Amino acid sequence: PKCGFIPFSSHVSQEIKHKVCRYCMHQHLKVANGKWKRPSKYCPLDLFSGNKQRMHFALKSLLQEAQNNLKIFKNGELIYGCKDDQDCASDWNELARHLKPFFFPSNGLVSGPHCTRTIVKELIHVITMALLSSTDTCRAGDMKTVPISQGRSYCEASAFNKELVRNGKHKLESSGLPRGCLLYKTLQAQMLDMLDIEGLYPLYSRVEQYLEEFPEERSTLQIDGPYNEAFYEKLLDLSLEDDGTVAFALTKVQQYRIAMTAKDCSIMIALSPCLQDECSEHRPVVLTSKSRFTFSVSVLDLDLKPYESIPHQYKLDGEIVNYYLKNVQAKEDPVMSNLFKENEDCTLVLHKV
Repeated sequence: PKCGFIPFSSHVSQEIKHKVCRYCMHQHLKVANGKWKRPSKYCPLDLFSGNKQRMHFALKSLLQEAQNNLKIFKNGELIYGCKDDQDCASDWNELARHLKPFFFPSNGLVSGPHCTRTIVKELIHVITMALLSSTDTCRAGDMKTVPISQGRSYCEASAFNKELVRNGKHKLESSGLPRGCLLYKTLQAQMLDMLDIEGLYPLYSRVEQYLEEFPEERSTLQIDGPYNEAFYEKLLDLSLEDDGTVAFALTKVQQYRIAMTAKDCSIMIALSPCLQDECSEHRPVVLTSKSRFTFSVSVLDLDLKPYESIPHQYKLDGEIVNYYLKNVQAKEDPVMSNLFKENEDCTLVLHKV
C-alpha cells in the first residue's frame, strides 16, 4: 500500500513535501528513468483515508496500472498483475472472465463491457470491505498511538483531489479508518517516522560516529537484532525532545526502520466463496449483490529494513523531491494556482497604451 501520510515533521526543508506524498512524486522519477511507461493515478493517501469513494478510486487506479503493486491470484495461479517491465495495459475483460463465476455464479449477467465494469466494481467493493474490517487478534487500542490528525489528510497531486478542485470543490472528506482494521494499524506503524528522513539522517550519523569509536557496542545496541520484546520495549518512547544522547538517536533510527517496513509491507486478502448455510460464524463474511465470501487479511514482507539502507533513503528522497520540483511542479504551478485560489479578491488595472 506504500506510505499513507504526508510528512508532518518540522525538519522537512521543501514545502512541497507537506503537500504532495512521496509515492506520487516518485512516480514521475520512475517514469523518467524508464521503469514505467506512465504514472499511476493511485495515491496511498486515498486508500488510507477511510473514505469509501476515495478508497474505490485508489483501488480502481491500482487495477488500471498494476505496476507490481497489485496482483490477483486464482487458486494459486497469477491471473492479473504486472510481470517484469512489460506494458501494463490492463486486460479487464480477461480478469472479469476469471472472476465471473465467483461474483455471478448463476451466470445471469450478460457479457461485454457492462459485465466487466460490474465485476470490477464488485471486486473493489469486496477489497474495500475486507480492508476496513476489524482484525481482532491485536487490538490497536493496546498500542501507543501516534495522533493521525497530524499533517494533512490528502495529497495535492492525487488525481481524485485534482478532479475535485477542477469541479470547484476544495474540501476532501476524510472519514478516518476504523481503529481495529489492518490499514489503521499499518498507518500507526508507518507514522513512527516522526522526523522524516531529513530529521533522522543527523541522528543516524550520531549513531554511526558512536559505532566507529565503539564497534563492539553494535550487538549491545541490537542494531542487527535480535528483534525481541526487549527491542520493542525501547521503541515505546515517542518523545521528540533530543537530549543529544546516542540512546535517543538510536531509538528514532529503530522507529524509522519499523516505519519503513510498514510502508513497504504487503497486504494479502484471501477470498473464498461460500453458500449461506455453509458460512461459519467464526469467519468474517463480505456480501456482494449475488454472492458472499469468507475472507482473511494478513500482512507479509515484515523483515525489518536494514540499518545500512538509511543513507540510500536520504539520497533517494532528495532525488525524488528535486526531480518533482524541477520537472513537474514548475509546469503545473501556473495552472493549479488559479484553481486553488478560493474567492480571492482580484483587482484588474488597465493602463493606456
